[in-house]
Amino acid sequence: MNEERKPRERFLALDTSTAVLAAALMENETVLSESNSRTERNHAVHVVQALEDLMKEQHIERTEIGGIAVGIGPGSYTGIRIAVTAAKTLAWAWGVPVASVSSLEALAWGGIGSLKDNKKIGAASTDSGNRVKAEQVQYWVVPLMDARRGQAYTAWFEGYDAEKPMHRLEEDGIRLVEPWTEKLAEQYEQAEASSRPAGIIFAGEVSQHAETIEKLRDRLSCELVLMPYDMEGRYVGKLGAMKLKAGQHDDVHTLIPNYTQLAEAEANLLRKG
Repeated sequence: MNEERKPRERFLALDTSTAVLAAALMENETVLSESNSRTERNHAVHVVQALEDLMKEQHIERTEIGGIAVGIGPGSYTGIRIAVTAAKTLAWAWGVPVASVSSLEALAWGGIGSLKDNKKIGAASTDSGNRVKAEQVQYWVVPLMDARRGQAYTAWFEGYDAEKPMHRLEEDGIRLVEPWTEKLAEQYEQAEASSRPAGIIFAGEVSQHAETIEKLRDRLSCELVLMPYDMEGRYVGKLGAMKLKAGQHDDVHTLIPNYTQLAEAEANLLRKG
């Protein structure tokens, strides 16, 4: 990864890893304009126009754009290729850096942000029974994108609120949801009481796996939240802002989507099933 060039303050962000075409126009880490639309997976037709519309709305010219942030997945195989191709093409044509971000990390950050906005985590109970403010306690956040056949693209983070980036606990991957939730439950049970989260938030495409996730309730002494949530461009932008402001970007010619694969052990289990 190259680090020598610093971008100008304004840049674009986009993600097409899900059914939502998420785009944002940023100034540093502040959202100037945003568009999140369901296009029935027809992202290729609309992606460039969506970015142009954001710039027109703010009366910003292409010469004022200093970088592009793009969600590289994992997610829809065709979808992530669209965003990455568009970002690389524009970055090359405009002579600006492109920075890749994890679509799952953006989904997780947005999930906890959406919960806070909806005042669903205004306070939480710790194992000791004390009531504390959400900003003071730790949450585990598990983003989910359905991958069919009992699988999901997922990862594992911990964070406190939507104001600060989260800490990653598990890498992005495609996993069978049942053993994945079993692993999370075991990690929770094995943790010291003082280090357990105040809640576990599953965010994203949760309805397809709700029955499996709900089995965790009897094993947890913390809050369990299933949060249906659609990708928002602002969180791709916030993640991209941190990288671009630090002068970190990817090679425009070699950047590729995250085509994550099912682990061998899980693939064997799926075949047996």
